[in-house]
Amino acid sequence: MDNDRLSALEQRLKRVEDQLAITDLLASYGPLVDSGDADATAALWTEDGEYDVPGLHMRSREDIRSMVKSDSHRKLIESGSTHFIGPAQIVVDGDRATAVCESVLVLRDGDSYRILLSGSHRITLVRVDGEWKIRHRITRELNGDAYARELLSPGVISKK
Repeated sequence: MDNDRLSALEQRLKRVEDQLAITDLLASYGPLVDSGDADATAALWTEDGEYDVPGLHMRSREDIRSMVKSDSHRKLIESGSTHFIGPAQIVVDGDRATAVCESVLVLRDGDSYRILLSGSHRITLVRVDGEWKIRHRITRELNGDAYARELLSPGVISKK
């Protein structure tokens, strides 16, 4: 194999490895937050990472950790909840990446379940010491609002 082909193959493999690592990171959020593991959930973000959700803008790992430990979150998970994030469209550019995806928050309601929230997400990630971390995650309710839909388009558009 010549050097150009080997280099191209290495670049493709690196891109696939990055996308898989980001997919694993994003998929771990639901199980971590639903288990109440505040430290592991917060560790998904950079130290100064932001998480902007309706009604709450967290601006550090400590803010995220506090949210998971909060009474309102404890009540949510103790009643039975599932934070499910669908597959993400991921665009990697060196040590930065953007992911867009949708999610549902399902809550136990008596003998059945109901969807509490359907959301759109735009997530900016950075590579820190060889590991992908969330730098900024914005979530908006998919309730017909144009901004919530706009969050989804950058990842899909840039892959075309």
